[in-house]
Amino acid sequence: MAQYTPMIQQYLAIKRDYPDTFLFFRLGDFYELFFEDAVVASRELEITLTGRDGGAEERIPMCGVPHHSADAYIAELLKKGYKVAVCEQVEDPKEAKGVVRREVTRVITPGTMMEGKWLSDKENNYMVALAQSEGKVGIAACDMSTGEMYTTSVWAKGEAALDEAMQYRPKEMVFCGLSTSLKNDLPNTYIEKDQLDPFAVDRQYGEQAKQLDQAMRTAVNALLHYIGTTQKRSLSHMRLLKRYDTRQFLQMDGFSRRNLELTETIRDKTKKGSLLWLLDRTETAMGGRMLRRWIERPLLNQTELEERLNAVEHIKSDMILRADLRAALDRVYDLERLAGRIAYGNANARDLVQLRLSLEAVPKLRRLLIDTEAPVLVQIAEEMDECTDIVSFLSSALVDDPPISVREGGIIRPGYDEYLDKLHTASREGKNWIAQLEQAEREATGIRSLKVGFNKVFGYYIEVSRANQANVPAGRYERKQTLANAERFITPELKEKEALILEAEEKMIELEYQLFVAVRSEVAQHIPRLQGLAERIAAIDVLQSFATVSDERGFVRPQIVNSGECVIREGRHPVVEAVLEREKYVANDVEMNQSDRQILLITGPNMAGKSTYMRQIALITVMAQIGCFVPAKEARLSLVDQIFTRIGAADDLAGGHSTFMVEMLETKHALQKATAQSLILLDEIGRGTSTYDGMALAQAVIEYIREQIGAKTLFSTHYHELTSLEETLPGVVNVHARCEERDGKLLFLHKIEPGRADKSYGIHVAELAEMPRKVIERARQILAGLEAGAAPSQDVQMTLEALWSAPVAAGREETHQSMQPEEIALITELRELDLNQTTPMEAMLKIFEWKQRLKR
Repeated sequence: MAQYTPMIQQYLAIKRDYPDTFLFFRLGDFYELFFEDAVVASRELEITLTGRDGGAEERIPMCGVPHHSADAYIAELLKKGYKVAVCEQVEDPKEAKGVVRREVTRVITPGTMMEGKWLSDKENNYMVALAQSEGKVGIAACDMSTGEMYTTSVWAKGEAALDEAMQYRPKEMVFCGLSTSLKNDLPNTYIEKDQLDPFAVDRQYGEQAKQLDQAMRTAVNALLHYIGTTQKRSLSHMRLLKRYDTRQFLQMDGFSRRNLELTETIRDKTKKGSLLWLLDRTETAMGGRMLRRWIERPLLNQTELEERLNAVEHIKSDMILRADLRAALDRVYDLERLAGRIAYGNANARDLVQLRLSLEAVPKLRRLLIDTEAPVLVQIAEEMDECTDIVSFLSSALVDDPPISVREGGIIRPGYDEYLDKLHTASREGKNWIAQLEQAEREATGIRSLKVGFNKVFGYYIEVSRANQANVPAGRYERKQTLANAERFITPELKEKEALILEAEEKMIELEYQLFVAVRSEVAQHIPRLQGLAERIAAIDVLQSFATVSDERGFVRPQIVNSGECVIREGRHPVVEAVLEREKYVANDVEMNQSDRQILLITGPNMAGKSTYMRQIALITVMAQIGCFVPAKEARLSLVDQIFTRIGAADDLAGGHSTFMVEMLETKHALQKATAQSLILLDEIGRGTSTYDGMALAQAVIEYIREQIGAKTLFSTHYHELTSLEETLPGVVNVHARCEERDGKLLFLHKIEPGRADKSYGIHVAELAEMPRKVIERARQILAGLEAGAAPSQDVQMTLEALWSAPVAAGREETHQSMQPEEIALITELRELDLNQTTPMEAMLKIFEWKQRLKR
């Protein structure tokens, strides 16, 4: 390091402690990056890569960003999964002896973002820790911007814990005590248990910490350790610790969440087109975040569920109440994140004014609720803290429209501080004197164009044009600055007043800043009250959102029963119906139970609506169990503990899994985890292998669900042979997606009716996809032969005979005795092949296999 300049040596010494981060090194008005950081950052941020002489033989790679716009560049790096260490100058360069002292004041990571412009308003920014202890895996999820901390533990392997953790959609992961890393695409940090302070959880959460088992404590502790070492400041706003049991909620694995498009679409990964998009009529950011959490964790507690439904019903039935609630909520800013910024020490005066305005809306909101007849709404109103003392304090301390910067002044309201008021008076009187000076000097000199001005470089001055220089009083005016067309002067009296004014203004700004920090610190003492109020307002917001959507879209209250049945009359897919807009959605019924209608075997062509039908039943179940009304004429539902879906084709090429293997893994997961209270959706099981293999697997799965699990199941298939199970396996019932063939064209009616489909109509679907005409015509010929029973076998027989005679035609008159063992084996297979039980496609695949073997 000796060959580098002192400044570069300082940079390298600091960088050594932050090897996995971009070091934003403050140099004057810029943050500079050097060496490899500069090379990578210039590429990722698309900024110019330059160089700097740092004492070495070659120039050091360097790039930089202005400090006033650094936030945007940092946010871009965070979005890409990087971490940033912000290194500031911590002493005045004018007073520095040698290199200015610099320190890292904060490490910003994807999971520790606090600023609103970096965050999505209606989405939490979680980071999650997994920690293994005493045979369990603890899971802790924290959103620093709101101060929430959730924790649970599972008796399971790391993969199951990771599945639970990924429900939070974290931006970052922390691992502690796990023997191996778990597969994920997020920034990962590994912490050893001996790095942790065993009492940190107790200091942070007090009595709440006593509820945690050792695995939970370790996970929470790992997050606290990571946050403490990166943020280097108080975590006083992190007081909300919520322990939960995964068995309190309806469970869905990652496959099912994705397939049902609960919070984002499969195709675009966007909110629009998801269930969350449909149900989100929230007025506040914190309500939007709570809605997402409710959708991701439907309830299993029927009492709590009925309370939500009662509240939704009451708000839905009272249009005036609903409108008043929405108007009151519209005045509420994001209390959770405001509280976080206040506690964190980076809230500005406008944040505090937004807090005051939000709190001013609470009394009306509370009055609206407390006068209702819904017990849960009254209870929420009674638990609301109006925080009138905070409102009064902020009203007396801050002006209504303060500047963004807390260093500009003009923040503190007159009358709040006596000394500040005196400084304001001195400054105001001085400026009045100067304003009067201009008129007095014009009269004394006779120079009508004379003016008194001010700039930051020269202070106050008297400006006289060149044409009036002869009238300048000799001896009293002192020349200050010469311009092209004028001269600027000062007088002893002006200089004296300037000193008084500038001193007063400098003191005012400094005093205002000190007073503002004191105001912010005082409000920070009430963070738990603000967080409790925010949670109640968010709950009201979600309930009115459910009521608003339910009223607009004609949803009905579901009846929650304990009979194990699922009866839906004229059910609709809520999102598809909304997207169709002007087109009428075709409603369908479903009737299932755990005895004679446990498994619905659904047949019918592709595009007829089988998958949509299956998904809508699952979505109606989810909506009912989050406390929302549902898209149906009538719904009688039993609580479901888990939902499993195997819908749509997908592969995992990176993991080495084909589409069929993924299908089998997802099906296995359902068969292993499902209970009699679960809902299973299986689409086209077995289609990735040969006909008989697939059919055998499909039937075996149906039988296993019926005999070993007892879960309500929707099973879609093109294996029409399986429909005979209705006659032999109790509880299996055939239904089909009805279609009609008119003038050679297929008409999809999207209606699910009893019985089995008579055809799969695959050729019609291929025609709709505009397959080549010759392919369609040939397929119809082959299909006609299949239905006749002889032609396809003859076609295949001709193909095989051509293969059989090929050696002779090529002049290879080989005898049976001269054939190789592999060739004899192929002929044996050919002789034993039952063409009456072989489809054309299977025959062609067999021929291809034989050809490859002959080549070898």
